[in-house]
Amino acid sequence: MSEGDELTLDVCDLDDLRKAKARLEHPGLAARMANALGGPIEAGFKLLPKNWNERVATVTEAALMRGLEFSIYTLGGREPRRPRYLLHKLVVVGSGTASGLIGLAALAVELPFSTCIILRSIADIARAEGHDLSDMEVRLECLEVLALGGRSRKDDAVESGYWMVRGALAKSVSEAASHLAEKGLTKEGAPALVRFIAITGSRFSTLVTEEAAAKAIPVVGALSGGTINYLFMDHFQEMAKGHFVVKRLEKKYGAALVEKTYKDLLL
Repeated sequence: MSEGDELTLDVCDLDDLRKAKARLEHPGLAARMANALGGPIEAGFKLLPKNWNERVATVTEAALMRGLEFSIYTLGGREPRRPRYLLHKLVVVGSGTASGLIGLAALAVELPFSTCIILRSIADIARAEGHDLSDMEVRLECLEVLALGGRSRKDDAVESGYWMVRGALAKSVSEAASHLAEKGLTKEGAPALVRFIAITGSRFSTLVTEEAAAKAIPVVGALSGGTINYLFMDHFQEMAKGHFVVKRLEKKYGAALVEKTYKDLLL
């Protein structure tokens, strides 16, 4: 397509972008969990151990590294196919139900497992939108979705806007992809990869803490633990659907036009 002010998205693509924006701007995970539980989750934060944030940050970063390794060594296939939304939800519902029986002590085991399944589902969605999973940058963008995962209760609009977060991550995604393409998955000599994991982990761990707080509420139990995991998976599936539609349209029309059109759209 030629450049110019008259260049616009066609009707179908404009509708896809509008739906993508609705997904990316939907209410935060904490609000959705509160609605499902019939009340706010603030009470759950008071029940978490004093050093909980540090513990979650450590476990989350390790989970992301394992998830990245999992995606690099097990994801494959370039042909678009229908994502397995329900299968992935059922798997994390099962792990959430089991962890609900054990309690918060199960985090170190359950979080890496559920993170790998979430990343698998995100990759399924990326492939369905025509993205090549053999491309290292696409694989890192699957991980990036965890940082794009919507606003937490502590975020404001400036910190959590879709394009702001993408802009903050863009350089580290590109540098990490270059490192992985040249040297594979090694921490040594990979400051860009470590930085990318740290940034993503920081935002993802905030949502993990909200999830843990909801599970810490008395009478939540195993059943609601499964429900919360379902919402967690559904949340990131929605984020992935929105994000990879935007990326698909950027390939077709260019990033500048898609971003402008996105921002101009009224929901």
